[in-house]
Amino acid sequence: MRYLFDMPKNSRTTIPADLRSHLETARLDLLAIFRALDQMDLNPSEIPQRLIHQLFELDADYAEALWALDQPIGYIDPKLMLRDTLAALHQLPSILTLFEKNLPKRVHRTFELLKTKIREKLNPSEAYNQVPGRNPQNR
Repeated sequence: MRYLFDMPKNSRTTIPADLRSHLETARLDLLAIFRALDQMDLNPSEIPQRLIHQLFELDADYAEALWALDQPIGYIDPKLMLRDTLAALHQLPSILTLFEKNLPKRVHRTFELLKTKIREKLNPSEAYNQVPGRNPQNR
């Protein structure tokens, strides 16, 4: 998984061409994690609650960024959007690693297998689930 990329060096804010694909990938990876957890026999106490909440918050940030990318020029502040989005994308790898380490050891292998199987079957349009103004069937 790669979510990080360099911010443009010029003084004007330019949205990187690959920002959308990074956000879509991150959302699909998170969706696979959430669905894998749903299919596992875990008690809430076995799921690191603080970390799962952080993952949900990041997912919401990514959905908001995808929405922002579809807005007309001048509707959002691209500099602020880019700053916040890059910060959220940079957080994901470390939070995912910590989250998976804090799952019970007995489920690590099953979780990885389920997550991978689910991720392979996800439709790319599912990255736009719950993104306002997006109908995944029209993508």
